[in-house]
Amino acid sequence: MVSPGEQEVKITGTAAWRLRKVGILDVDLCGPSIPHMLNVRSKHVHQCDAGWVPVYANPEQTIAVMSIGFLLENPDDAVVWRGPKKTALIKQFVSDVAWGELDYLIVDTPPGTSDEHLAVVESLRGHGVEGAVLVTTPQAVSTGDVRREITFCKKTGLRILGIVENMSGFACPHCSECTNIFSKGGGEELAKQTGVPFLGCVPLDPQLSSSLEEGGDFIQAFPLSATFSAINKIAQKVMSGAAVRR
Repeated sequence: MVSPGEQEVKITGTAAWRLRKVGILDVDLCGPSIPHMLNVRSKHVHQCDAGWVPVYANPEQTIAVMSIGFLLENPDDAVVWRGPKKTALIKQFVSDVAWGELDYLIVDTPPGTSDEHLAVVESLRGHGVEGAVLVTTPQAVSTGDVRREITFCKKTGLRILGIVENMSGFACPHCSECTNIFSKGGGEELAKQTGVPFLGCVPLDPQLSSSLEEGGDFIQAFPLSATFSAINKIAQKVMSGAAVRR
């Protein structure tokens, strides 16, 4: 599980993950942004004997994606559902999607501790969940939300692989200098206070933001950027943390 949505797109694009078969399950039912960021909004889900066939985000078919965004007639349609209907769809995503053989399944959840999170934990409990990656920005308002997510993980028995501090400073695209526009260190301090591993910081980077907005490949476009280096290190830590349990 990863929260919020932008982070797993960054992680799956790194070199460490490209050699593996990765599935991305987007359970942010009210704000399905993964198809946009992976530039697969125009694609559709098809049926086969084994269930729904996920959409593949690359020619090698190593990144499989499933999202309610593929099922909406209009991308601007609002999903106005109560908890039971959300839960039923998430369970269907887990059981009725023909993922094939995956090395990793990454679940993008919305912020908070609501029906989507409970449905994911219950649906995947028998599949050997490796753990959750929690994403925060440095501000106290955000770390407060993530503190409650830590409590949720502990109550449901979900191992926490670590915390990522997103939007940690602004990386200038011209000189690469990093300026702390908001603040810095909130995620790392939260990790220390709660005894959770700290995975690293990702700065605000206009080049990364542009790539996600346009569905571009940030890794290929800016392989030498400090932001890529930071994301790659986080991906390595996530994989190492998951491997410890295997």
